Amino acid sequence: MNDTAARTLWELYEPVHAVVYFAPEALTAFEEAGLRGWRRGYFAGRAAPLGPVGPEPVTAAFFGFAPGTVARALPSVWDITPPARALEIRRAGARAALERLLAGREKEAARAGELLAEAARGLDPGGRVLFAAHAALAWPDDPLERLWHAATLLREHRGDGHVAALVAAGLDGCEALVLRSGIDVPRSELQPYRGWTDEEWEAAGARLVGRGLLGADGVATREGRALLAVVEEGTDLAAGRVWDGRKVDELRALLVPLAQACASALRFPNPIGLPGKE
Repeated sequence: MNDTAARTLWELYEPVHAVVYFAPEALTAFEEAGLRGWRRGYFAGRAAPLGPVGPEPVTAAFFGFAPGTVARALPSVWDITPPARALEIRRAGARAALERLLAGREKEAARAGELLAEAARGLDPGGRVLFAAHAALAWPDDPLERLWHAATLLREHRGDGHVAALVAAGLDGCEALVLRSGIDVPRSELQPYRGWTDEEWEAAGARLVGRGLLGADGVATREGRALLAVVEEGTDLAAGRVWDGRKVDELRALLVPLAQACASALRFPNPIGLPGKE
């Protein structure tokens, strides 16, 4: 399994996908549809492939969000924007962002989209609910939309594996964030965006302290760092088969300038844990 490629390529296609969370075009698209506040657009767009679901399956699949926060968005968003419409808005917003960010790189974007699509097609959906739901959507014809859709499929495939690794490590959604904040991502980039209260955050920290994974100062212990390293290794392992026999070198060369252009719409550090710009 190509574990190294799995991590390297994630760091390159994740910015392409993530414009939908940070670029003004994507945010404006949801606001104009009546979904005020970024959380409504986020939950409507990402959960839409699952259909008009309630908060419980979304809390389970998204993993790191506070149940109360999810419940404040779902299922009420479907009264404003049904799932099919939410999908249209999300894809249109992503395309508008990529059209601006990747101007002059259309040929490279189209080729990268082809290679990412080849990797995403036919992947085993077993145990990967979000990937399976997104994979059931029709492939777009537009090259920029195809690039974004392929990047989205691969990141949800990887994300499902990451959740499995966290569960196997005995971490719940809030604990995973508190532990990560004790290593490299500031609490301010995790707690408010995932909707946990101070009481919930502190309770999760206390549980980690009790397990010897976090110090009383909020810094991860050696054991905590080792556990999270195991989680990341498991995530890479679960995503590694995607890249066996693929044209990894060509794809990497294509994605580097595309990722750099898309990263200009992101902020660092960020709540998705994407490494900072070199």
